[in-house]
Parts: sequence; structure tokens; C-alpha cells
Amino acid sequence: MEALEALRTRRSTRAYRPDPVDTDLIETVLEAGRHAPTGGNSRTNHFFVIRDQEILQKLNTMARKAFAAMEVNENTYRSLRNSILASKNGNYVFTYNAPVLIVVANQKGYGNNIADAACALENMMIAANDLDLGSCWINQLKWLNEDPEILAYLETLGLKENERVYGSLALGYPLSADSLPERKPLPETGNEVTWL
Repeated sequence: MEALEALRTRRSTRAYRPDPVDTDLIETVLEAGRHAPTGGNSRTNHFFVIRDQEILQKLNTMARKAFAAMEVNENTYRSLRNSILASKNGNYVFTYNAPVLIVVANQKGYGNNIADAACALENMMIAANDLDLGSCWINQLKWLNEDPEILAYLETLGLKENERVYGSLALGYPLSADSLPERKPLPETGNEVTWL
């Protein structure tokens, strides 16, 4: 697949097969993230590749508990609202049951932390599409990156004291008849362009 085709056909996958993903494929996706641009070539992203199902279950349980304790109002961001309401119903799994979660952390006080993580995540999503893997950007751990319980648990997994999570990537084989990602073209809407 050529680069522009991989960009145009990338879609978010929100249902996964439980099948493990080959380590070589994960490493290729991770390499794409590690080659993403960073501000001033700082290269301070810290990638956590989580395949251990017990860790994924614990993170899902902790996130569900934290979101269930939150309240929503008319100004609550739509996706965050959905996470809170689903957690209050008790059936929320923020990783969409993907067999792999790649968490991207960066330095807490660094001005490009979110931008650098975003570039890495985008590269990884495009690489996943090229490799016939499904992926989905996951914000939930970013929204909870100051939750004391979750922060303490992430530190046991190797998160440094001066780091926070700025995004994650669900990764795996899509739960589809052919195990391939949905690549149906979407209409071009939004993202206004002004030529001067």
C-alpha cells in the first residue's frame, strides 16, 4: 500500500478479535511511531506495549471506576461524556478489547508533549492500516493522567515520575468477516481549507 492510500483508507477499529498480534507486526507499528517527528528532535516519547491481558483488564477496571465517579454536564466533551455514562452502566471497556494497547507517555512539563505523542500515534495508525491491522486512538488514559490510583499503577509498569500519558493506540485484528480493517471511503466534510 502506498503512503497516500494508507492515509486515505485509515479508519478507527472499535471491535477486535482476541487473536494475539505477531511481535514483528507490533515492532513495525512501533518503529513508525518512533520515527515520528518531535519538537526540536527531543525524542522524549515513552512507548509502553501492553499485551498482558491481566494488565489490560486492570487498566480497564481502574478507568471504569474513575469515569463512573465523574459527573457530566452540558459542557462535557462528547467522547468523555460517553466514557462516563458507559462506566456508570458498568460495561465500559475503553480498549475495545484489543489484544494490544500501545501507551504513549512524555514529559509532564514539556511544551510539545501532546504534539509529539500525536505525531507518533498518527504514524502508528497509518502503519497499522498498511499492515492490515485495525487501530484506534485512545484518549481515556490521557483524560485520567492525574488520577492518583491509575498514575501509581502506571508507575509500577515503568512510567517515570515526570511523565504522563498523552495518548494510546488500540491495536489488533478487526472483528470482521475477513479480519481486515474497514477501508470504506468517507465523504470529505469539515477541515476547512483557505487558500491565500
